[in-house]
Amino acid sequence: MNRAHFYAGVRSSLFGGSLAQSQVDGMEAVLDEAGKSFIDPRNLAYMLATAFHETGQTMQPIHERGGADYFFRMYDPKGQRPTVAARLGNTQSGDGVKYAGRGLVQLTGRRNYTLFAKLTGVDLVNRPDLAMDDDIAVRIMFEGMQRGLFTGKKLADYFTSKSSDWVNARRIINGTDRADDIADYAKHFYNALQDAA
Repeated sequence: MNRAHFYAGVRSSLFGGSLAQSQVDGMEAVLDEAGKSFIDPRNLAYMLATAFHETGQTMQPIHERGGADYFFRMYDPKGQRPTVAARLGNTQSGDGVKYAGRGLVQLTGRRNYTLFAKLTGVDLVNRPDLAMDDDIAVRIMFEGMQRGLFTGKKLADYFTSKSSDWVNARRIINGTDRADDIADYAKHFYNALQDAA
């Protein structure tokens, strides 16, 4: 792949004409991981679009926005949404804050941190901020989206030999929240990948 052509394409279509080095570095980490084995360009485009959306276009792992009070209300078993806390595996007081969203896809909840600790061999349970490391964040995104570990839905459910469902692919991460926007981003990434092939 001609990465210069790829960056030229996304620079104009998605990044308002300019790219910061940190944005390039983030995309490089994703492209490097994709280069380790064959990956359908539609899948890669959708992962890039997800990272673009979930990181506020920084393409760098981020911590979910909000403070301790917000994370307590949203994710703690003693907060305002105990059923959400239970679904996330947050069973102990303080889990809502400790296991708030991090990374390229906003890994959230004790259950997910425990699962990805096993998959990556990294102690994300005791050191959840490790989900902010580039390499770990990229691995979490690839494993989770390809294997359906976030919601039970995976990339292969939406990108098959016969069809591409750019909108409903959002269900891999978060229902249909902003699904049309992310589908549009993904198509721009896909076009840039195709032009650079």
